[in-house]
Amino acid sequence: MKYFLFTFLFFSVCDFLEANERPNILVIMADDLGYGDLSAQGAQDVFTPNIDKLAKQGLTLSQFYANSTVCSPSRASFITGKYPDKAGVPGVIRQHPSINWGYLDPKSQTVADQLKNYGYQTALIGKWHLGLSSPNLPNERGFDHFHGFLGDMMDDYWTHLRDGVNWMRFNDKEITAKGHATDIFTDWAVDYITESTKSAQPFFLFLSYNAPHFPIQPPEKYLNRVQKREANLSDKRAKNVAFIEHLDDGVGRVLQQITSLDLDKNTLIIFTSDNGGALRYSQSNGKLRGGKGDMYEGGIRVPTFVRWQGKIKENQRTNNVGMLMDLFPTFIDIIQGQIPSNIDGVSLLSTLLTPEEKTSERTLFWVRKEGWDHNGLSYYAARSGDYKLVQSTPYQPFEFYNLFADPYEKTPLAEKSVKAFSQLRERLTQHIRASGHVPWQREPIKNTLKQN
Repeated sequence: MKYFLFTFLFFSVCDFLEANERPNILVIMADDLGYGDLSAQGAQDVFTPNIDKLAKQGLTLSQFYANSTVCSPSRASFITGKYPDKAGVPGVIRQHPSINWGYLDPKSQTVADQLKNYGYQTALIGKWHLGLSSPNLPNERGFDHFHGFLGDMMDDYWTHLRDGVNWMRFNDKEITAKGHATDIFTDWAVDYITESTKSAQPFFLFLSYNAPHFPIQPPEKYLNRVQKREANLSDKRAKNVAFIEHLDDGVGRVLQQITSLDLDKNTLIIFTSDNGGALRYSQSNGKLRGGKGDMYEGGIRVPTFVRWQGKIKENQRTNNVGMLMDLFPTFIDIIQGQIPSNIDGVSLLSTLLTPEEKTSERTLFWVRKEGWDHNGLSYYAARSGDYKLVQSTPYQPFEFYNLFADPYEKTPLAEKSVKAFSQLRERLTQHIRASGHVPWQREPIKNTLKQN
């Protein structure tokens, strides 16, 4: 029976690929978008019709994970196909060396490098957050076209500065942009998609929004609309709802441009987030425990939808587990390329085509290194099957859960009673050993920036 199922799936995928031309690939990544902050995910106070439509027209991956509970590590995993610590980014990359916890491994190829080798136009619009200087600038890491923000968070969505520094760039040139950052990135994405049609090459576009990362700054008309509609919301929650609805409108404009250019049928679209929502800003991760900064599900499980008209059936849902690092090999698999052997991600193509199929059994790991209260130490999580180890600060003992029996991580298991506990601890130990040879900081350089 297993042989028949494997044979059927193998030939189904091969038949699919033979009939398929190389698709355009669009990855839309939100920043700190909570698992429960979309109406498609059950939110009652948020209306996100455009992202909802994307979900309805394709596949919802209900157990899809960011590779970390903060920005830079997850983004490093997406573009390299590796765990963050194996990509040199166990923590957040920042402009001040004393609080910087990552340096993207210059030796790691990126998904943009690979797709470029297979004839794709490659572009990044929006947030980069993986390096502020050579050799880790977007144009040096496989992106032909970069129009966006090199830094981490913006201190203001209208001025686009971080600690007084302007990190907005058009390729390698500093630029000054006017308007709300979400609108600016949307405009640039629409322009790029339009321009890309002049070439016979397919495009790979990574549209990387800063929103809804704090500071929570929705345009006034969006906030007024939400406050009028949802009079019982706190000011903090109303601002977050308005911020997400503004983002949804931006996504809608991009999707509409794809439709207007008749690109729907040959464009694979992925919508996801780099980590969970920040609870202190009234962001919601639904019933999941914890939020940004935590290794509980609310910090790492992210809303993820895949649309590919004519290839992926509508209104599909899968519980198969995936991670951001899996997108790299998935894209290479789709175009029948050679998946690099030195990456950690696995192709999810079989899941996209046949959602009921199980992904390969594997143990997954999460890491974050941080300063401040964490004193430069790392903390971790690991999952194998339904079992999960969780540590949400470096000083917290590991907790152990069965996610099938306890999906909201309410009652830790007695560790010694389950063999899987010691197995996960040992696998995590070996992962830490394997990642230890990758440097995560460059040689100290003179810092001319004002320290906070």
